[in-house]
Amino acid sequence: MHSLALGCDVAVVGASGGIGAALVAALLDDPAIGSVTALSRQPAGRTTRDSRLRLGAIDLEHEDSIEAAFAAMPPALRLVVVATGLLHGQGLQPEKSYRALDPEAMLRSYRINVVGPALVAKHALPRLAPAGRSVFAALGARVGSIGDNRSGGWHSYRASKAALAMILRNLAIETQRRTPELLCVGLHPGTVATGLSQPFQRGVAPDRLFTPDFAAARLLSVIDRLTPEQSGSVLAWDGQTVPP
Repeated sequence: MHSLALGCDVAVVGASGGIGAALVAALLDDPAIGSVTALSRQPAGRTTRDSRLRLGAIDLEHEDSIEAAFAAMPPALRLVVVATGLLHGQGLQPEKSYRALDPEAMLRSYRINVVGPALVAKHALPRLAPAGRSVFAALGARVGSIGDNRSGGWHSYRASKAALAMILRNLAIETQRRTPELLCVGLHPGTVATGLSQPFQRGVAPDRLFTPDFAAARLLSVIDRLTPEQSGSVLAWDGQTVPP
């Protein structure tokens, strides 16, 4: 990460997921990074002996857990990435029709995909460095783009990711007033071979189904090349802006 201060402290929320774990590994491979805090619901189980790795617990559905996790962080973080998302499981399936809409499933999707990342921002942004470049990023999705929607369906997931994009835009506007070098963005990783996409990979061309390591490397590259004008946008793995 050439754009962040040498020896900086960073954090990944959702570090036990496919992309989150790959992000942690990629950041630890970078000698310019001072420490990596890996937050997940079950933080135990990592075997690396890297002294720069800090493990912590977080539950996106409980704000006190989020608050405690960031209160224990090093001061002046330079990067926080929220690598979480819920598409299926736990009573959720992407809706093929409006006839399948279920209020409890929709609320569950919103709690994980919108409310959780928003509350992370609430407690993470005050921990980011007040001067110099810093970044708050959360995993978005191209299917959350209203302008790019040509196929419909997946109501809850699409709507929740669209709402997340609005939250990130609001954060970018608000933080720019006091900390203009703090950038807030959404990141679309493409279709990645993780548990989230597993039931939907059959129709994906092999060259468009990315490994978590590839996705993590590309997303960190996008973060490294961010410009102030891109704050508040959702950017894809290839650096292209996803339409709002």
